[in-house]
Amino acid sequence: MSKKVVIALGGNAIQTGDATATAQQLALEKTARQLVDFIEQGIDIIISHGNGPQVGNILLQQAAADSVKNPAMPLDTCGAMSQGMIGYWLQNAMDKALKERGINKNVVTVVTRVVVDKDDPAFIHPTKPIGPFYSEDEAKKIMEETQVCFNEDAGRGWRRVVASPKPVSIMEHSVINTLVEQGNIVISTGGGGIPVINTEHVITGVEAVIDKDFASEKLAELVDADALIILTGVDHVYIEYNKPTQKKLEEVTVAELNKYIAAGHFAAGSMLPKVEAAIKFAETSPERKTIITSLEQAVNALGGKAGTVVSLHTAPVLV
Repeated sequence: MSKKVVIALGGNAIQTGDATATAQQLALEKTARQLVDFIEQGIDIIISHGNGPQVGNILLQQAAADSVKNPAMPLDTCGAMSQGMIGYWLQNAMDKALKERGINKNVVTVVTRVVVDKDDPAFIHPTKPIGPFYSEDEAKKIMEETQVCFNEDAGRGWRRVVASPKPVSIMEHSVINTLVEQGNIVISTGGGGIPVINTEHVITGVEAVIDKDFASEKLAELVDADALIILTGVDHVYIEYNKPTQKKLEEVTVAELNKYIAAGHFAAGSMLPKVEAAIKFAETSPERKTIITSLEQAVNALGGKAGTVVSLHTAPVLV
């Protein structure tokens, strides 16, 4: 039976500075050529991705064009727009890379809803900044008119903040799994998924942002993946990062990583959520592992030859 791997793409896999559609599509073509290496090894892949810059631009465009006749769309809808846009680009890039290698496989994007708990404490104290900067007066006026929250952002102005709740489930996980088992490459859970609250008869989108790595972990868990690969800008996780005593982690257990977290080795909003997601997946089974590495080292890392490999006890090698 083929190995099944969820690959969470970092932001640099899509946008490296130039925000034009052409530049982002070229970046994804480079990314796709790396991902096809997994296919050539007979590995089934599910691709998730970030959407921070893209959904930020969509929000700016919505705000600029907001009027009675053309009202701005809410955040959950903007998230869905970004999933469709990036999925479309990535499907084209994967199709091109597959044809270059002579591989015949279908690629499909699934607009993905991620269930969150309406009582998640993150809704009481929203902290995730999104969208454009405003002056203090502008922000206070919007707060009075709309009841949304704004915070001052490190001296750069005021930004809207939303909750970042933890994922509880993924509504499309069964169909994603079926598509993979039928031999398709699936792109899903983009931008951490569209946050929804699932009551008895109604599914409602909410104004929130789910961390992409936590959502990818939940997806990997629900589709019974053998491994979760979290891609970032560095080949390894480091302790004492950017210090003369810096040390890279290669094979590391959950217990060891928890000690490093307690010692404050990983930056919040940067490596910390990746490490926490890695731990959560590795804790689900001794047979599962999480890898944190760069796109360029991803295939080597799956074979235990690169990257930081996180496991419950020891690091099993899958290929």
